[in-house]
Amino acid sequence: MNKPISADARAVHPGVRIAAEWSWRLIVIFAGLLVLGYVVLRLETVLIPVGLALLASALLIPVVDRLQVWGVPRSAAVIVVLLASIGLVAGIMTFVVEQFIDGLPQLTDQFTASVTQIQNWLTSGPLHFSEDQIRQAGDSVVKSVQSNRESLTSGALTTATVIGEIFTGALLTLFTLIFFLYGGDQIWQFVTRIVPTDARRRVRIAGSAGFGSLIGYVRATVAVAAADAIGIGAGLAILGVPLALPLASLVFIGAFIPIVGAFLTGFLAVLVALVTKGFLTALIVLGIIIGVMQLEAHVMQPLLLGRAVRLHPLAVVLAITTGIVLAGIVGGLLAVPIVAVLNTAIRSLLADDPDVAYAELHVEDPETPLFPAEPDEPRAEPRVVNPTPPDD
Repeated sequence: MNKPISADARAVHPGVRIAAEWSWRLIVIFAGLLVLGYVVLRLETVLIPVGLALLASALLIPVVDRLQVWGVPRSAAVIVVLLASIGLVAGIMTFVVEQFIDGLPQLTDQFTASVTQIQNWLTSGPLHFSEDQIRQAGDSVVKSVQSNRESLTSGALTTATVIGEIFTGALLTLFTLIFFLYGGDQIWQFVTRIVPTDARRRVRIAGSAGFGSLIGYVRATVAVAAADAIGIGAGLAILGVPLALPLASLVFIGAFIPIVGAFLTGFLAVLVALVTKGFLTALIVLGIIIGVMQLEAHVMQPLLLGRAVRLHPLAVVLAITTGIVLAGIVGGLLAVPIVAVLNTAIRSLLADDPDVAYAELHVEDPETPLFPAEPDEPRAEPRVVNPTPPDD
């Protein structure tokens, strides 16, 4: 039944009345978003480790489930996967650091030679700078450093504080990851108890669907990042650019920020090639990076990421930009996964039948895999709850 319009309301033009109704609703939504953003910024020390743990759990939980299908208890599978992952990462980082330390003297010598060449070009080239001018420029840099020694010292203290925060965040991430791997489904069931009973089932299914999309995204991103690192690293090694392996490792890490990450970290390889091998080699390295990026954009991204999450490139770029503005590099890393999860979850919320996937997604206890083996492989019988979730 339509609500009767008062005489005063009828005196207002319908367009103005509709615009006013939309305006106050939009103002309320905008105010809610501001409050949410303020809360997120205040709690970023907690939310960022939780987000990173969620990404890591999306990568590792299929391995945990596979071990469980093979008969390994879930608690033991979590411990095995975590220890193996930490050992693998530590081994790779140790090898990369050793390669960097071994190649650093050569890079330093070549950098010194390049600086000498630049100085000679400045004095004997078309600019005709005198040696006194170059020496004065160097002295001014030294004086600037000496005059700002206190600022540099405070910056070092700030760096020490940041290192402490990173260490604390890493411990919190690891601690959260353990519980996500062991009983993430049960944590989600508990959290969604705050949702009204009528909408609880739909929200739980949407969350499970969003996490499934996150698993696909992380898998695809790892594959794309590995392809970028192998392609660019092989090109650097063939050209004889120093520190090819550490630079390829940076490309792998940067590729977790889609579209822009691998290119920005690859540009560092261009600078190293320019300093150590000259302009022609740097130009070839730039061509290799552009070629790898084209392969990623036109082949790997549509083939792998397109199956996991269907996001428009504009949405990806805007999400990365917003994440970097709000939370720096970590924000850029988490922005696209958040948008991907929300995209899938909202699609699930708007679906006509929310009951179709519930029996397959919800399990009774952590000892039942959330994502078991494929149908054609041996699998354990899941202990599934009734199709209708509890209303507790």
